[in-house]
Amino acid sequence: MQTSVRRLALRQLGISQFDQIKNVLNLLTPPNTRTLFSETGVWEKDYRLETRCRVEEWWHPRIMAQCQKHVLEEGSTKKKFYVLSMFPYPSGRLHMGHVRVYTISDTIGHFQRMRGHQVLNPMGWDAFGLPAENAAIERGLDPEDWTKHNIQSMREQLDSLGLCFNWNREVTTCLPEYYKWTQHLFVKLFEAGLAYQKEAMVNWDPIDQTVLADEQVDENGRSWRSGALVEQKLLTQWFIKTTNFAKPLLDSLADLPEWYGVKSMQANWIGECTGCYFDFRLKVNGQETEETLSAYASSPEMLFGAAYLAILPSHRLLHGSSSVRSTLVKAFQPGKDSLTEVTAHNLFTNREVPLVISHREAFDGYLDTKIGIPDSREEDLCVARALNLSWTTVLKNNEDGAQILINSDEFSGLTTQQAFDSITQKAREQKVGGYLTSPKLRDWLISRQRYWGTPIPVVHCGSCGPVAVPKEELPVRLPKLASLRGKCTSPLEAAHDWVNCTCPKCKGPARRETDTMDTFVDSAWYYFRYTDPHNPDRPFDRHLADHWLPVDVYIGGKEHAVMHLYYARFLCHFCNDQGLVAHKEPFWKLLVQGLIKGQTFKLADSGQYLKREEIDFTDEEPVARDGGRIEVTWEKMSKSKHNGLDPQEVVQQYGVDTVRLYILYAAPPEQDIFWNVKKDALPGVLRWQSRLWQLVTKLREARQHGGVPNPSLLKKKELAEAKRIWENKNYAIQKVTSYFTEDFLFNAAISRLMGLSNTLSRATLRVVQHSLEFEEALAALVRMTAPMAPHLASELWAGLCQVENPQNPLLHGGGDVLQQSWPVVDPEYTVAPDFVELSVRINNKVCGTVTVPFHVSKDSEQVQQLVMQSPLGQELLSKRNIKRAILSPRTTLINFLIDE
Repeated sequence: MQTSVRRLALRQLGISQFDQIKNVLNLLTPPNTRTLFSETGVWEKDYRLETRCRVEEWWHPRIMAQCQKHVLEEGSTKKKFYVLSMFPYPSGRLHMGHVRVYTISDTIGHFQRMRGHQVLNPMGWDAFGLPAENAAIERGLDPEDWTKHNIQSMREQLDSLGLCFNWNREVTTCLPEYYKWTQHLFVKLFEAGLAYQKEAMVNWDPIDQTVLADEQVDENGRSWRSGALVEQKLLTQWFIKTTNFAKPLLDSLADLPEWYGVKSMQANWIGECTGCYFDFRLKVNGQETEETLSAYASSPEMLFGAAYLAILPSHRLLHGSSSVRSTLVKAFQPGKDSLTEVTAHNLFTNREVPLVISHREAFDGYLDTKIGIPDSREEDLCVARALNLSWTTVLKNNEDGAQILINSDEFSGLTTQQAFDSITQKAREQKVGGYLTSPKLRDWLISRQRYWGTPIPVVHCGSCGPVAVPKEELPVRLPKLASLRGKCTSPLEAAHDWVNCTCPKCKGPARRETDTMDTFVDSAWYYFRYTDPHNPDRPFDRHLADHWLPVDVYIGGKEHAVMHLYYARFLCHFCNDQGLVAHKEPFWKLLVQGLIKGQTFKLADSGQYLKREEIDFTDEEPVARDGGRIEVTWEKMSKSKHNGLDPQEVVQQYGVDTVRLYILYAAPPEQDIFWNVKKDALPGVLRWQSRLWQLVTKLREARQHGGVPNPSLLKKKELAEAKRIWENKNYAIQKVTSYFTEDFLFNAAISRLMGLSNTLSRATLRVVQHSLEFEEALAALVRMTAPMAPHLASELWAGLCQVENPQNPLLHGGGDVLQQSWPVVDPEYTVAPDFVELSVRINNKVCGTVTVPFHVSKDSEQVQQLVMQSPLGQELLSKRNIKRAILSPRTTLINFLIDE
């Protein structure tokens, strides 16, 4: 009670009254109790463990409350900044990788707010998926209850780290108010002819009992999640025709800034888009069937010269429920090109070609169907001749060597390039193909035979076929199930009351689709929903999406560089094509962060991972206590490898700000961090925090005992020292701002701030007492530290604002440090002087200065010549053997290395 009254009284006291009560407070405070200036008005001289704990305890709730006041006002004149970190799967526990990515986004958010921007830094949950379903099965729980409990736990953990997200924009993909709009977007894809169902040989995970996309199978043929050896299974599946957008997705990469190598990964994934698909309808003995087929043409301009259509022996038509299967099986001769009685009617050229089963096991890339055009490829010519097929020649060489088309209907007479453009464009207009893509790319398989996912909003009617659920009936909600286990089918098959329904078209009996969507569909559009998270009428308002998009900085792991980014980019292109948004690309800058790796110890013979307590470290080489040679490596943190860390334990031991600074300082964001608290980064950031505290202590004590500051009392040498502080401050502001905005080199930013700290630490007492430059530099230093270490910087700023007789008007302005504006370079710093004073060193010893013209101050040869011609050079260097002269690129300094 006494403490509470004392705090209240202090808050009501004016600044001038602080000195009057210090002695009283010192008497009230026990000698071994650490106090906090913001709480008591008493400044601790040193930054010790107890002080750090008090600082974070005091400032954490205040910073969090302050962040929630940053309401994003529509119509604000502030420039927008959208910083987005990839939302997590709610496993229930944060890991150090989470701490790294969210520390980076939080730092950028604070920085941009201090620059006067309206910042959107939202958070949500990628909440559907196999892990929750498997965990629920193991524990006999409802996956919804399990997921919501984990979300609550992880949100508390995020809050404990002092991360300032826009929680009023939180999204959760497993909630009906979110997946209603996932289904809405699927229906739009379905209506556009981009979502379709077909039989396909798919990757089957025998452990998770579900289909995997090609991207979810590793190079060893194993599932990316369960590790099971993947099997091939023929199933009817849902696909999204992403290949229609391959060329725009490839081309628009050129408009984006460098993505840490991810742009090339995206380009390699898509491949060279030099061909396209055309649609065919199959016939048997001249009779049309229900079968349609898309086949790839590597030379679309020569389409009228097609001789046949080829499929692989593994094609679905030979193995599924197709009406032409028996005809194909009858004609198939293993190891040979097999001519069949099936013909393919080209819906674009209106011409028929025979269907051939190729002798090959694979075509280029992932193709299983291609158009044979003898004029385009030698291999196609050989097949056509061997099977005695006829074809039309479609190329003619002009006298000038140019090739033009013949026998190609309205396209005859065009050059090959003109025909390429015209044929593909008209095919697109007629909706029979023509979208440029590569042989490497396949359509996106989204079906999953599991329960915990977004239901596919389609019903199957015996009369109407697959019919999209009307938008006004969305969402199609997941029903509650007694059992989540299914044998090669979705568990939803058991929900009979849910499955059996009425066809929206004919009102006859129908069945709901029982597959659910892959979670990549949920995460392909969540960045849109953050811009308008509570809209009950549409996925998002175009005006709001256009305001916030593209995301200015998107932060996440490189493991998502292909799949997630490709799907998210595709969906944004699709929404742009539908007129839902103005932008094609969802993300402007991409910041891929590396892993945090821990030291692992495993037995060399068996590969078994050991805990640290199972190892003897007495000798130079560690050995297992039970015997056996140990292999020591650095690997991604994992419980199974006994090298993981609990973020909350680390924060409890070192503090939030120390962990944040360590993560930012240990390595550039895109590189891996090797977590070793005994070396390098951690001791460095601990020392730096103490040094920052000592600098504020230094200024407070100097002003407390030195009276009113008077810059006119400074002598020439002290004025020169103050000028160097001014220059160092401006250089630091310039570099740190650049690091924060261009390459996100937070480690370099911290190094530069450490350099400024060192400069201020060397300042003489009279410069600290009387110069405005020291005060301004320290204020800039604290403000630039704030985005990275907000708790410490908040207390430092409080101490600065209460310094006696401040000269800097900023310290009179009030407000916490995160409410201050980011420091800017003084205009006169950027004005090039006519002359600069160059420091001259000989064998690293300062020997004097020489004045040189500014325009030659970076030219090593001219500077060396001017120094040699100066009285200083004549006296000290004229008779010496100069081995080398080194002109500093950053400071006005030249160092001569001479023989002693």
